[in-house]
Amino acid sequence: MAPEFSGPVQEIRRLFADRGGSGYGGEAVSQLQHALQAAHLARESGASDNLVAAALLHDVGHLLHDLPDEAPDSGIDDRHEGLAARWLSRWFGPEVVEPVRLHVAAKRFLCAVDPAYFASLSLPSQVSLQLQGGPMADVEVEHFRCLPHHEAAVSLRRWDDLAKDPDAEVPGIDAYLPLLEQALTLREGPPAP
Repeated sequence: MAPEFSGPVQEIRRLFADRGGSGYGGEAVSQLQHALQAAHLARESGASDNLVAAALLHDVGHLLHDLPDEAPDSGIDDRHEGLAARWLSRWFGPEVVEPVRLHVAAKRFLCAVDPAYFASLSLPSQVSLQLQGGPMADVEVEHFRCLPHHEAAVSLRRWDDLAKDPDAEVPGIDAYLPLLEQALTLREGPPAP
């Protein structure tokens, strides 16, 4: 008999089933492929279950809005990280929500502190970087370093950048449902603003 999952986990599974086949912003993978690869990379690196959940869910904001896949090419930043953080904060604590909320800022941070990082970004990621504010200024870098979940966000960002292989074979969404269920029971603190 298959395990029963809570309403939030079923809703996440449905969202990926309904909208995960959409393109991932000019990359050669779908939203679902990207999410699964990011989660797999996190798990393979020994990340905590909460950070694996964050890796799986980091771009869920792309599935929640109705903008076209090519919105960045039209000069539109979908602000998916904030949308995702607000949506996820109904069910998950900061160990999951904050790395999701900060993963775009982590890209801006890495571009400011690591000269080789920008060159490693895919062209679509370079385009979206400009819409997201470009590399951080020094004062932003110092502020980012003071945030409690900044290191988790940087790790998530690196998996995000690598999770774009159309030929990668990784476990499907069902492999992560028990982990999501557990993360729900471990939530702590008030929802993110």
